[in-house]
Amino acid sequence: MSERSTPIAAIIIGRNEGARLQKALMSFATAGGPIIYVDSGSHDDSVALAKSCGADVVELDMGTPFTAARARNAGFIRLMEMGQVMVGYVQFMDGDCSLSNGWLDSARQFLDAHADVAVVCGRRRERFPEASVYNRLIDLEWDTPIGEARACGGDALMRIAAVDQVGGYNSALIAGEEPDMCLRMRRVRWRIWRLDAEMTWHDAALVRFGQWWNRARRAGHSYAEGAALHGRTAERYNVAQTRRALVWGAALPLGLVIGVLITPWAVLLAGLWALKILKLRVSGMTWAQSFFLTVGNLPEAQGALGYYIGHLRGTKHKLIEYK
Repeated sequence: MSERSTPIAAIIIGRNEGARLQKALMSFATAGGPIIYVDSGSHDDSVALAKSCGADVVELDMGTPFTAARARNAGFIRLMEMGQVMVGYVQFMDGDCSLSNGWLDSARQFLDAHADVAVVCGRRRERFPEASVYNRLIDLEWDTPIGEARACGGDALMRIAAVDQVGGYNSALIAGEEPDMCLRMRRVRWRIWRLDAEMTWHDAALVRFGQWWNRARRAGHSYAEGAALHGRTAERYNVAQTRRALVWGAALPLGLVIGVLITPWAVLLAGLWALKILKLRVSGMTWAQSFFLTVGNLPEAQGALGYYIGHLRGTKHKLIEYK
């Protein structure tokens, strides 16, 4: 059977998504392939809702620490158990998203025409950018360059064969599992591509500063863990991101505190943050982007240091949630 004639499968992960899950499931109504929903301990009616929409449901054993990577792998294992051969495509998506009209056709056509591409993604948009400055920042964050890319996010259409070849996601990662898998795919000559096409609508629901902080802290953790796993390669994976977080989010604040104890003039060190904000603004970013990217180094450093401390103690890293 050719890839063109093979229906696209869907793997959706979520927990307590409510109406958002229904939108996610219904957006696959015309995909033609199996829909697998992986639930991570929902307390609402997500499981019943998914079953009523015709999805095959996998309920994770929450006795084992949850990660999004573990949920996606569980869905992929169920897909393979359903008898899917090593051809065809699977769309991974989070339960707080829904597909844009025409995405699957555009993405499948691209994969059909490019046999060396394993993953194709498009523009993920925030459904309610006006709800908060944090939602607007996330929407801008996802506007990444078109063309060949190093990684995708949680939503992407992938070749089943490529996912299987690299062993799926790294279930131990609490964040950054998509770039990690894409890196392993690129090492075996697969390519990743970003299309100039609408892909999904997302509901971040970030309305509080604390939510934004925890999201940035999770990013810092993923930078440090990714660098620890792959940073010694030629690509120097996540090394620059980790260094930036630690320098601007840990070393500079520490130097400022120690310096002020020695001389009041040390307060001028804080001007480095202002200069960075100005530099980012001149580069074309909005004032909000420039400010929050700079301040975001603080929670990123917290996340990175948390990874190092946990690693030294030999403790398992817990999921950093922001919703």
